[in-house]
Amino acid sequence: MKIRLTDPPRYGRRLTALWIALAVAPIALRPAFGQTKAAGDKPFDLAAFLKTTADYCRRLESAALDFTCRETIEEKVDLTRDVENPPAEAPDWSKPPGSRLAPGATILSRSTARSRHTLVHHFQCVRNLKGSIRETRTLLAENGRSPSAPVAKIEAANLDYGRALLAPASLFAERFRGDFDYAVTGLTKVGGKPAVIVEAKPRPEALVAQNVSGKAWIEPATGSILKIEWDESRVGRQGIFGKRGEKYKMSPRIVVAAEFGVEKNGLRFPTRLVLEEAYIHERGRKFVRSETTVEYADFNFFSVEIK
Repeated sequence: MKIRLTDPPRYGRRLTALWIALAVAPIALRPAFGQTKAAGDKPFDLAAFLKTTADYCRRLESAALDFTCRETIEEKVDLTRDVENPPAEAPDWSKPPGSRLAPGATILSRSTARSRHTLVHHFQCVRNLKGSIRETRTLLAENGRSPSAPVAKIEAANLDYGRALLAPASLFAERFRGDFDYAVTGLTKVGGKPAVIVEAKPRPEALVAQNVSGKAWIEPATGSILKIEWDESRVGRQGIFGKRGEKYKMSPRIVVAAEFGVEKNGLRFPTRLVLEEAYIHERGRKFVRSETTVEYADFNFFSVEIK
């Protein structure tokens, strides 16, 4: 039996052509996504788009803030590969990098190698017009149990809120424009809002060691950041990750991301932070050694002022 392949319907050919165009050609954007490009429309102006985002970053950096919310930290650790090949030179090897939780106990068997720790805080963030940020935490619950009385926690969290809040400025503020090469890599939606994905790569001659780098999901109408990812080279403690990768015979991959799900007076605030320490086998298998997730909810704003 011979099967004859007929031409697909016209709408099918059009959709196929559209996907190919998005994959291989420079992206032309319209304010309203999903519309067909009309005759006479100009290509997407990246310079103007970056200026809009820089204006948003200027407002963000000039803001004075005072708000509280509920902070939930969940940390998962899998030390099974350390049990199989325990290192001798690092006494705190079982402690997740940068963790604010107590160091892990000596691992005796595979059954004790996996752990999960949760903390719930009443969190307050205050930022004055000079740019100084103060974060305070009061412990409300640990591993599902409430303390007999709220316990103050003054040390900084593994993923500090202030750094995540100002991360957009480190990529898109006007003063850093010459340090990066920018490129639009896609269109999507974040929390139901249209977003342009912009990747920022440091230029070889730029001194941007103090800055984050990576990519951001930006709302085109306002230039505000809906989501951002840090490049793993900016996380720190690369020596430890490298040594672990050598022992595991896998390549380290560190992912740091923030989602900005709450808006107040034109500014967006982080509602979810994630740090994942993973290792990738040459065949593509992934081993997640530790994952820290921080979620923020029940915001109560006392002041959001922009200078």
